[in-house]
Amino acid sequence: MVIVMKPGVSQEKIQALAASLERDHGVTVGITRGVGCSILGLVGDTAHIDMGKLSMNDDVERIMRVQEPYKKANRKFHPEDTVVDVSGVPIGGGGKFTVIAGPCSVESGAQITGVARDVKAAGAALLRGGAFKPRTSPYSFQGMGADGLDLLLKAKAAAGLPIVSEIMAPRYCELFEEKVDLVQVGARNMQNFDLLKEVGRLSKPVLLKRGLSNTYEEWIMSAEYIMAAGNENVILCERGVRTFETYTRNTLDLSAIPAIKRMSHLPIVVDPSHAAGMYWMVEPLAMAAVAAGADGLMVEVHNDPPCAKCDGAQSLTPEKFRRLMDKLNPLVQLMEKKLV
Repeated sequence: MVIVMKPGVSQEKIQALAASLERDHGVTVGITRGVGCSILGLVGDTAHIDMGKLSMNDDVERIMRVQEPYKKANRKFHPEDTVVDVSGVPIGGGGKFTVIAGPCSVESGAQITGVARDVKAAGAALLRGGAFKPRTSPYSFQGMGADGLDLLLKAKAAAGLPIVSEIMAPRYCELFEEKVDLVQVGARNMQNFDLLKEVGRLSKPVLLKRGLSNTYEEWIMSAEYIMAAGNENVILCERGVRTFETYTRNTLDLSAIPAIKRMSHLPIVVDPSHAAGMYWMVEPLAMAAVAAGADGLMVEVHNDPPCAKCDGAQSLTPEKFRRLMDKLNPLVQLMEKKLV
């Protein structure tokens, strides 16, 4: 249930109404202060609440029942776009377009630091790099583990970029809380609910990738798990879904961008690298994501793609990434003007 308060109602009255609803009906009330009015979002069993009686309150503008199973991530509960701060880098809210870039996996100190400096020079705002890698084959390179995170920290210090890395299991939460600026939950773990609950207890923001075959609602419900545990700084990432088409690694679902923006207030970024699986497709898909209104991109960049231990075929060289950013910037500026 959502209660829209009339413009100008004092915060004291709003707090008093929220307290009475929690006390009398056993629900949890979240308060969103918008421009001109405040909104109360009721989470819990609201079936027994008398809407007619509640609407008689002189301070209430209108009341809406929310049918969707997700509440905290719901646009109706939080009409304004959420802006997630990642160590000083804002993502979402129609502000500055954000690009995350770096290799699929950390392979050496020289590799990750070199790439970090290159992507920073080209305009990236965050550095990505995998230390723990979920691989289809148990015989494939699984990442450098905690040592990889330490190398990411050195690259962060050298280039001045916050770092993004994927967490694989709840037992790593303390390590990621200490060392990572943006905690990534990968596509294969999108419905690992134990992991979602644990990252929901972290103070660091979370990047939640869409699962290979998951619906929008299932994706948002996974974000709801994180938010319900206390961490409301969630960024969604569309990275392509599995379809009948085998030409590309996955099929990039650009319709997810406007759909998610209607359904939820959370930021959404796009990963064209994993969607295509081929480096030469990254540029057109990235341009399309910007045009569709994404809040940012995540792009794989490797200093020597043919020799990469993971996903070399979809990785751009630093030079190709710089050319991509040169082409993106005019389109980004045009889109930002339209959003003002």
